[in-house]
Amino acid sequence: MQLTGNWHYPTPIRFGAGRIGEIADACRAVGIEKPLLVTDKGLADLPITHSTLDLLHAGGLGRQVFCDVDMNPTGQNLDAGLAVYRAGAHDGVVAFGGGSALDLGKALAFMAGQTRPVWDFEDVDDWWARADADGIDPIVAVPTTAGTGSEVGRASVLTNADTREKKIIFHPKILPALVICDPELTVGMPASITAGTGMDAFAHCLEAFSSPHYHPMSQGIALEGMRLVNEYLPRAFENGADLEARAHMMSAAAMGATAFQKGLGAIHALSHPIGAVYNTHHGTTNAVVMQSVLSFNRGAIEAKIATAAAYLGIEGGFDGFHARVGELNRLFQIPANLTDLGVLNPDLQALTASALADPSTGGNPVIMNADNTQALLEACL
Repeated sequence: MQLTGNWHYPTPIRFGAGRIGEIADACRAVGIEKPLLVTDKGLADLPITHSTLDLLHAGGLGRQVFCDVDMNPTGQNLDAGLAVYRAGAHDGVVAFGGGSALDLGKALAFMAGQTRPVWDFEDVDDWWARADADGIDPIVAVPTTAGTGSEVGRASVLTNADTREKKIIFHPKILPALVICDPELTVGMPASITAGTGMDAFAHCLEAFSSPHYHPMSQGIALEGMRLVNEYLPRAFENGADLEARAHMMSAAAMGATAFQKGLGAIHALSHPIGAVYNTHHGTTNAVVMQSVLSFNRGAIEAKIATAAAYLGIEGGFDGFHARVGELNRLFQIPANLTDLGVLNPDLQALTASALADPSTGGNPVIMNADNTQALLEACL
């Protein structure tokens, strides 16, 4: 099978090894003549970033970069990026990196022409309609990890440092106008990041599949996404140069973010406040709480998960699926619980309140309340 193609769902995607070479053409295809490449601090000095900037420069598009992006991007990161963007009279963003850089880059392009604070566009009711759609600049997204799938998402996750809360900022035009998925860009990922981001993709697919909402297209995408992660993430973890495994994981990441239009759930409802308070890696946090959330939801999803287990080639129905998650976590050296992750002396009431306020709760198959959510957090410790 040739792992390359041009896809148009949910947005135009140029997929295949070496396709980063098309970056200048991709920018011009969506009307960007003076892009700002937004990436994170860890990627800024790596060869893949320098070579991408060289490609932009060779295409006559300059080589301007902004890299003041934290692992959990904040409103302060956004303000700093907007200052650079506006001072440079940029007309679009190349969001380049993992979920943090992609989210910050998308938010930056979204806010380029807005006059209201970013928090006014949180994913609550129809707050997105407050935005001036004509003030949103185009985005070309280039993922360098295989996890969040933010490259095909219509939202950005930002931490409000004042309230220590993660907020989901939503607008249909936050969806990148064009995506380049080049699995060669992920070859240099450390094994720990490969594992954490890969389990993030698995969490997206699992929660979308488990959500009680009706969306058959997302249901099918989520199921196949889980299969790809189960089969290819161990290979990518063991051998970072396995380009076939890297390609399938990049597909699974995009599939997870496409599928969770159907909903997320308790995994993300817990990991968002934990990440905001303790600055933990998002995908790794998802992996740590995954088995406990499966047990929490068992009464509502047992038959559904048994079906998924059969499709993934896992014996033992729900119990076999639950055990496989634990097996993957041990293989990837994921911390066994939140305490081992660094969540020490937590304010359980505050974390519970934040979890219940997170919009992800709306997709959980078991209704979450103060009592059962705090008990779930305690189980994860």
